[in-house]
Amino acid sequence: MRTALWVGGLVVLLALCALAVALGPVALSLREVRDALVGVGDPNAIAIVRAIRLPRLTLALIVGAALGMAGAALQGSLRNALAEPYLLGVSGGAAVGAVLAFGAGVRDASAIPIFACLGGGAAVGAVLLIARAAGGRADARVLIMAGVIMGAFANAVIMVVLANAPPNTVRGAVWWMMGSVADAGWAQIRWLAAYVLVGAIALLLLARQIDVLALGEEPAAALGLDVDRSARRIYLASSLLAAATVAAAGLIGFVGLMVPHIVRAFGVRRHRAIVAGAALVGAALLVAADLVARTAMPPAELPLGAVTALLGVPFFLLRIRKLA
Repeated sequence: MRTALWVGGLVVLLALCALAVALGPVALSLREVRDALVGVGDPNAIAIVRAIRLPRLTLALIVGAALGMAGAALQGSLRNALAEPYLLGVSGGAAVGAVLAFGAGVRDASAIPIFACLGGGAAVGAVLLIARAAGGRADARVLIMAGVIMGAFANAVIMVVLANAPPNTVRGAVWWMMGSVADAGWAQIRWLAAYVLVGAIALLLLARQIDVLALGEEPAAALGLDVDRSARRIYLASSLLAAATVAAAGLIGFVGLMVPHIVRAFGVRRHRAIVAGAALVGAALLVAADLVARTAMPPAELPLGAVTALLGVPFFLLRIRKLA
């Protein structure tokens, strides 16, 4: 990616960050935001910026970057332009893990993502086993169908778990599954950043293997790549990123589908640059979506997952039409 594109992307991201901190039920000027960040001025403005909007912005940045990177890695390794981080059933598995943890009384902010990651990893493992049993370990079509099945099974498990739960628990779980960064806190952000950092480093290190896998299974094997082992590593790293975001912000779809296409539209072809660019664009997209979610219908707030779906569904249909 050329330097100009990186600089332009950073400028757009910084502008969106400034708007995200300034706009809301209580609008603040950029000068008030600057003063609040350094701890001077109106105490109310300082509380709004430091305790509410800045954590929310930071969480949106990390979640968007993680979903963008995971989507870029999966689209390349699966050779499927419509792949996204929830494709392999990871979202449903992670949601099951988190819901089971809540149901068991776990409230530790650092423990919930562990259960979510375990659930997401178990879902991916089950999908790979289903694909292997069908004789199509690396066949993207088999993996997609197995992922759909796993997602349906996970939804059924969640409904069973919530069937006899108290109304407040059900209401909170449903809102959480629709996706939101409204309850962001610094403790939550710290553990999410740790998980995302591990997954991001893994995908950047695996970027050359993604380049080879993107050529196809047979050419990759002819070049000496262990296709199954490389694919499993990429799937697991992508699942780690997606599961961590589910644990932190619920289900936020379509970001990982749209972002890689935006990056490739600028002529980027190497997956190390695509993954890095997807982190930048994904962060910007989710910050913008969250800004819309909390300012479109004040004082009410829209579910973040609904906003990204309103953008993602038309995008998906356009991509289907181009591929047809």
